[in-house]
Amino acid sequence: MTGTTPATPATTVGAYLRDLPPDRRVAMARVCSMIRRSARGVRESMRYGLAFYELDGPLFALESGRRHMLLYVAEQEVVIKHKDTVLGVDIRRSYIKFSDLNRLPLDVVEKIVRDSVAARRQRVSAGTVLSQADLLKLWSISEEAATPPPPRQTISLKPTLPETPIAPPPPTAPAKKSVVKAVTSAPAAKNPAVKAPAKAATKAATKTAVKAARR
Repeated sequence: MTGTTPATPATTVGAYLRDLPPDRRVAMARVCSMIRRSARGVRESMRYGLAFYELDGPLFALESGRRHMLLYVAEQEVVIKHKDTVLGVDIRRSYIKFSDLNRLPLDVVEKIVRDSVAARRQRVSAGTVLSQADLLKLWSISEEAATPPPPRQTISLKPTLPETPIAPPPPTAPAKKSVVKAVTSAPAAKNPAVKAPAKAATKAATKTAVKAARR
């Protein structure tokens, strides 16, 4: 592959296009749109740093170079068929190199896309669709170089403190009801000093009544 790969590989074609310079972004977006419009049911994804288009297996791949764009075509006989209608055809590696991004032959690209879809349907019926490994070999893309990097992992440098178990609260002591009961239920003490004058008064009144009766 001759294109440049950003530090963080894009995961969608839209993100891949946004990372490109304006001129390359516009040119590649036009070809992407042409493929989606002319190959109904095609599935678009980012794989191996390329914009992949699959229809019963990989059908096209687009790569943006510094001053050109590559269109990889899985159906090699279609490339051979159109080798005299467009510049930059590489039959051996089955791709088309567009060097002038301002003058893309979109009419020829549309024919290549439609002929590729028809050829793919015939291969599906015959059971002769090339595997992904065969296509990577045809396009001279090594699987080792094409394998996407593993996802980044963030490692925290802060020390992890062990969790301190939370002790259950102590049980609440029951209220001392016996003391209160003893105070409230105790009988009232007898006061002899209060009772003595009452007795003396009763006795004096009795003597007075007896004397009065004798008279």
